[in-house]
Amino acid sequence: MKEYTLHMDNQAVNWENATPVGNGRMGAMLFGRTDTEEIYLNEETIWSQREYPPQDPDYRKKLDYIRKLFLEGKNGEADRWAKENLGEFPRIESYEYAGKLIIKHGGRKKTADYRRDLDLIGGKALISYKRGGVSYECECFASYKQNVIAYRIASDAPSGFSVSFEREKTLSVSFSDGLMTAECETALGGHRFSVCVKVCSDGAVTEKKGAAVINGARETVIYISIVTAFRDDDYIASCKRLASRSADEYESLKDEHTDDFSALMKRSDISLEGDSEADGLTVAERLKRLKEGGGADFGLISLYFQFGKYLFISSSREGTLPANLQGVWAEKMSNPWNADYHTNINLQMNYWLAEPANLSSLTMPLFDYMNKYLLHQGERTAREFYHVNGTVVHHLSDIYGFTRAADALLGLWPLGGAWLAFHMWEHYLFTLDLDFLRNTAYEFIKACSVFFMEYMFEDENGRLLSGPSTSPENTYYCGNDKTPIHLAVSPTMDIEIIGGLFRLYIETEKLLKSDAEKAKTAERLLMKMPPLKTGRFGQLMEWLDDYEEAEPGHRHVSHAFALYPDCAITRKTPGLFRAIRVTLDRRLMSGGGHTGWSRAWLVNLFARLRDGEAVFENLTKLFTKSTNDNLFDTHPPFQIDGNFGGAAGICEMMLQSHEGFISLLPAVTEDFCGSFNGLMARGNTEVSAEFSRGRVTEFSLLSTASKEVSVELPERMKGAAISADGKRIEADSDGLYRITLRANKPCCVTVLN
Repeated sequence: MKEYTLHMDNQAVNWENATPVGNGRMGAMLFGRTDTEEIYLNEETIWSQREYPPQDPDYRKKLDYIRKLFLEGKNGEADRWAKENLGEFPRIESYEYAGKLIIKHGGRKKTADYRRDLDLIGGKALISYKRGGVSYECECFASYKQNVIAYRIASDAPSGFSVSFEREKTLSVSFSDGLMTAECETALGGHRFSVCVKVCSDGAVTEKKGAAVINGARETVIYISIVTAFRDDDYIASCKRLASRSADEYESLKDEHTDDFSALMKRSDISLEGDSEADGLTVAERLKRLKEGGGADFGLISLYFQFGKYLFISSSREGTLPANLQGVWAEKMSNPWNADYHTNINLQMNYWLAEPANLSSLTMPLFDYMNKYLLHQGERTAREFYHVNGTVVHHLSDIYGFTRAADALLGLWPLGGAWLAFHMWEHYLFTLDLDFLRNTAYEFIKACSVFFMEYMFEDENGRLLSGPSTSPENTYYCGNDKTPIHLAVSPTMDIEIIGGLFRLYIETEKLLKSDAEKAKTAERLLMKMPPLKTGRFGQLMEWLDDYEEAEPGHRHVSHAFALYPDCAITRKTPGLFRAIRVTLDRRLMSGGGHTGWSRAWLVNLFARLRDGEAVFENLTKLFTKSTNDNLFDTHPPFQIDGNFGGAAGICEMMLQSHEGFISLLPAVTEDFCGSFNGLMARGNTEVSAEFSRGRVTEFSLLSTASKEVSVELPERMKGAAISADGKRIEADSDGLYRITLRANKPCCVTVLN
């Protein structure tokens, strides 16, 4: 596997251009500065909390009245009445940074030979430069196994500097035997935590005003640990224990970390051939070349995919919480959109990459969060607000299991938990792990289904409707009234998510045979739901009626859910397949895709439409319009979901399996040459391939079970024959190649013509 390096030649101008390291639980952002370095620190449970107003005892009655207004066709009145009578929607508090470590060198000196690199495979940040004629090398990594961040400064001549800690709401800082201990608390809620910094140096280490002062050092190792009261009652003692290490341990810690991190990174690879000269450029130079029309940079696509995996491994490890809006990294006490868990696409997009990139085990933080934090709190919200059983999650949450409608009317969208349930089902489809389906996924999937079985209502025509709800964050006009309306009944995304939820629940019951009666109820209700419809422009309608869009270029493309990440719309539904293409084209013509995560979603959607040209165009726009010089996605500001969604879209270009067979290179142009290795298809099948000019030359399949699989080659290869383990195979009438696999034995396939 290529040793992928994200190369920069500048000191970070701000936090969004710094270098990230993380171990799932903790993170650090390195500015790489030569005079005064700042390292921003994070721990996933440092999160403010406030008391929320009690529920409105008449909330359900008010919802029923709003439904009545909608059934009478009074959409505008329903929206206005809801704003005036549903009361204040609470806002959750922000995920916070842990503070910053400041390494201050004395005075300003001339700097030369500067470079700031991120070793993506080894999981290490590397900074080197000459300062005042002295060569410095800095290295940093975050160990998952040892729960510590390690930072080493080495120089070829004795040097001196100081190390200090800063943060708002710091209660105390003490220093003893090279160990600095800070105790802090969150802005609200008084949640306390400790940051410990152990300084190990071959120079002299003394204390001055709570800071460590180092003199005459050629090598200094700094260990950083962060422990919160949320996780450990004895958090200060635990923090000290984790940080109390010696310089002699550094190399063994690094070797252990490199083995652990690289093993995950090496599970999959996408290597594209292109301009080799570009590989030696900094990321900033490569992005500038693209912006100035300097031609395609296929190597940057490979690098972006690897960086997406790097960020994912660094912010979602087993036993940790899932990646939030900024992964595990944050700059301030109050961060953009609270750096929370947005469940109307953003948290879900964070996990699109996991299964196809062969990082399935790293989805467990998401499932643990769903079961331990959302499930039972969502049952309480369903009971108290909606007077029904099951569980419900609205459009955002936090580490305290917030599940209520929040922010404003746009938050009156009860589909967050249902969408998350799809991730459990997809995990089963990729792994075929029946124990997971039974023991981890079933309760959550069923609880989400039960909520909608009891929550939905019929109109006079017997249609089963949902709502009041929204098409996330979007609005429409009703009739001649040009006042934007948020609320609706059965917007298209509701129909798609609830219908898909019922289908996967029915399939789950068929496999587990746990509650046949509930499965029958789901089947009956599914038949009464409204169908998806095409509007006057030939587009897939976003709402139950063909309303005028208040913002035709809206960043959300919520009604495209059935195309991706679900697969209810495929080539087997040609009318809807064409309609969703019209929808996407209209969105883009009106300025859609203007945020990083939105553009990343479009990459995946066009991949499902099998349009390689559109995929490449949108991927290029993701790079040139929504990517910082350190490859961070920008909304703006930074949101990590665009990185994960973009990397998932690169997978989707190369391999798809949602139609019941494996499709190779479904959405690449003839300019693509290279290979991919270790990508996963549904059915627990690992796939690798080599290709040239958009045509597969050979591929291999590996499964843990003996079975027959069907494979589709790109349309441009129609009529080709293949040889599977020496046996010639022609395509059948559907254009598929039937290949027999033996358990744990790779099947090597060569394309003959």
